[in-house]
Amino acid sequence: MSTLRGAAVDVAAVQAATIRSLVLSQAVGALGITIGIATASLLARDLSGSESMAGLAGTFQVLGAAGASYLLARVMSARGRRVGLATGLLLGALGALLAVVAGVIGSMLLLLIGAILIGATTAANNASRYAATDLAAPERRARALSVVVWATTIGAVVGPNLTGPAASFADLLGIPVLTGPFALGGIGMLLAAVVVLIRLRPDPLLLARELAERPAAPPTGTSWGRARAVLRAEPALALAVAGLAGAHAAMVGVMTMTPIHMEHGGAELDLIGFVISVHVLGMFAFSPVVGLLADRAGRPPVLAAGGVVLLVSLVLCSAAPEGTSWQIFAGLFLLGLGWSLATVSASTMVADLAPLDSRTDVQGLADVTMGVTAAGAGGLAGLVVGLLGYPVLALATTALALGVVAAAFAARRRLLG
Repeated sequence: MSTLRGAAVDVAAVQAATIRSLVLSQAVGALGITIGIATASLLARDLSGSESMAGLAGTFQVLGAAGASYLLARVMSARGRRVGLATGLLLGALGALLAVVAGVIGSMLLLLIGAILIGATTAANNASRYAATDLAAPERRARALSVVVWATTIGAVVGPNLTGPAASFADLLGIPVLTGPFALGGIGMLLAAVVVLIRLRPDPLLLARELAERPAAPPTGTSWGRARAVLRAEPALALAVAGLAGAHAAMVGVMTMTPIHMEHGGAELDLIGFVISVHVLGMFAFSPVVGLLADRAGRPPVLAAGGVVLLVSLVLCSAAPEGTSWQIFAGLFLLGLGWSLATVSASTMVADLAPLDSRTDVQGLADVTMGVTAAGAGGLAGLVVGLLGYPVLALATTALALGVVAAAFAARRRLLG
């Protein structure tokens, strides 16, 4: 129990309520994002008329997430988590609407604009994991973060499997089949925004600032300047960001082109959606266990384990024939699990090491770095698959997995002094 302006504040109760609100918004918001994963590359290919451009929808969504991470960090620094998260979700809903219109009028440009805005919801969901740590005790920080990551499982696993029903929804609305998932996704993002606006009170970041023994001084300089200064002062934090970015880039690059690889072998849309849901299950379902491991074994060892699992997954994907196979199922599942191990541990390190007065600046920079790196990987993925094939893409991506392992060992040496 803490006191705030003469009133008692039960921080544990507020933290529990915050986690419940974030879990609910994550579950609904994740459905909004992931329901379109299985069809985004197919819609982009149809609108552009080129398979080499199929990855652009995913790439622009990741770029949108990177830009929105910076903008939302600025909003949260000034107005708190509640306003920042709701803003990202509402922008994503607008992006989903534009993606539907793009399919109706046959505009690749409008699809890419919509993808950029949908990225704002990705940025909001990413920021939610940090919101879970604002009031968490240090020894339970990874578990708090991982529970919110886990909540994404509910919407994320269900989302890709709604690809079939989304086609019926598209018929009902009289829009192209491949835009149906975006129509349903937009509804999910709107509902998540409503949850955040109504339930996320008091704001965890603003409360953490008010409860601080030495409240943060008014920030000086630019947001980027503050974040870079922190990274220079704490090399382990910079290594955590590098591990976070490498794992995300590896996951995005290969996952984005998997539907194309499967379709080349005659896989049906429903089966492609099922494989993506298995991948998403690996990303989120085991997060609480990963958080427990990160709290007990330490962040760097779990980050290293994530890099190793990513490496195994990429080898399996490189051996997967076109269409459906056990290698693609196992590879995509492990790709998600490796991402989970790396993301939970590295994100918790960012939360551990970022000072309160520049917390959103550092977290925003971490997510921007993660997004830009992944956007580059997604853009190159389409070109590599178009020229050399999916197996070469998977093998080339092993370099990123090895980089994650290297960042983990270097961070551990820094933290041990």
